[in-house]
Amino acid sequence: MKKPSILFHRSSLYVLAFILQFAVMVGAIIQFQNRFYIFYGLSVLTSIVIIVFILNGTRNPAFKIAWVTIILIVPFFGGLIYFFLGRYKKHSRLSRGLSKSAEKKRANSAENLEEMGQLEARNSKAARQAHYLTNYAGATLHRGTRTTYLPTGEAKFTRLLKRLEEARQYIFLEYFIIEEGLMWNSILEILTRKVTAGVDVRVMYDHAGCIAKLPQDFDAKLETLGIRVGVFNPLGVFFRSTMQHRDHRKIAVIDGLVGFTGGINLADEYINNIELHGHWKDTAIELEGPGVWNLALMFLQHWDFLRTEERPYLAYRPAYPETSTEDVGWVIPYDDSPLDEERVGENVYLNLISRARNYVSITTPYLIVDNEMITALSLAAKSGVQVSIITPRIGDRRFVHEVTRTYYPSLIQSGVRIYEYLPGFIHSKNFVVDDQYGVVGTINMDYRSLFFHFECGVWMFDTPAVVQMKADFDAVLGKCQEITLEDLDRFGIIRKIAANLLRLFSPLL
Repeated sequence: MKKPSILFHRSSLYVLAFILQFAVMVGAIIQFQNRFYIFYGLSVLTSIVIIVFILNGTRNPAFKIAWVTIILIVPFFGGLIYFFLGRYKKHSRLSRGLSKSAEKKRANSAENLEEMGQLEARNSKAARQAHYLTNYAGATLHRGTRTTYLPTGEAKFTRLLKRLEEARQYIFLEYFIIEEGLMWNSILEILTRKVTAGVDVRVMYDHAGCIAKLPQDFDAKLETLGIRVGVFNPLGVFFRSTMQHRDHRKIAVIDGLVGFTGGINLADEYINNIELHGHWKDTAIELEGPGVWNLALMFLQHWDFLRTEERPYLAYRPAYPETSTEDVGWVIPYDDSPLDEERVGENVYLNLISRARNYVSITTPYLIVDNEMITALSLAAKSGVQVSIITPRIGDRRFVHEVTRTYYPSLIQSGVRIYEYLPGFIHSKNFVVDDQYGVVGTINMDYRSLFFHFECGVWMFDTPAVVQMKADFDAVLGKCQEITLEDLDRFGIIRKIAANLLRLFSPLL
């Protein structure tokens, strides 16, 4: 499938449409410049109304402050920027449709009282975290699910190919980014054969994530191969408040028996077949057993919204074989929606930090967080917990990386140890706590993931994968440089000022 010239690519056309809309607005101002005071007065009044609305809302205080700051800096356009990019539109088609399919998802996932009781007897603090995910994310706790930690994109790629070959009933793939190349073409070859063998193959991808990666007729060509396709939240030529809500999840489910998630998309940089930002370090988790059902339900919820699922969800639930529950621990695959105003992704992280007694080890490509997260990390470090965070040395977006570094000083002063991955870009989103708790998923420590995107992860307690994650973290530390306050002092004053100014716009990064 040949990619079109960038001049005629869909992404260029969308950018052009946005520029034209902005030009029309500016043109209207110039046309009526003799009455500019009217426009300016109305814009300021609108901004004041929006600020009052923001301050009286239920959103995170740091989120409110950031948006109020933006509006105060540019009162003429600030209100419009918030109207299109910052507000939560409860009655949008996206919100209504996903709420309906979310009800079906919840109806097919109920609290596992027996296993919850076993966890309560084992560790009451872990059980409280599990209760939160059950009650507020509709995610079921599972025991008897095998976990395998995959420390690289290459390891995930090899394992995924093997599992796809084993598919007999269905294959569900949901990814933020798909791009043609060695990784995707190898997967597509298997998918095509499986369709011919009668396997139900479905592929879902995010429109914005793939708009500059795939040809316009990509979905139609997959459909001609017998692969059913869903394109999530397509961009239009007009600004919409819901266009920022992207499907950032990475989910693969094979027959409901095996599932994958983590930071790895289906593109060649994730397996280091091409190099964009130095060596790409990423991770994934493979599940085998009843916990996979949570991932299948997540996929079906979004698919039901895009294509309308005619069959009952339970038709896709296999009869899970009896497996030993010894030494496999507990898992909860969960998702996070930006449309319910429940910050599941951030709350899981905060909960883990508060439970730590010995250490918290974190890998994240971005560190653009609110005051609650800064306070939690700082307090843990001040209380004697070893808090370590690995971020990239080479960022995939320079200005975002510079803003990430503005969060270093206060954390370092509190005792948090921050390291940068010298070989290149670390994209994994991992939390490991006290050799007991772990999370592998798609949730970055930034506003995009925590407030705007659809995300997912796997919470684990006492699983073998948690120990594997800690071993990998320690190994990666050997390829990192610890950042000190002296290192930060070497940055030029202009660079520091520019980064801190950009930090004011953190909700848009």
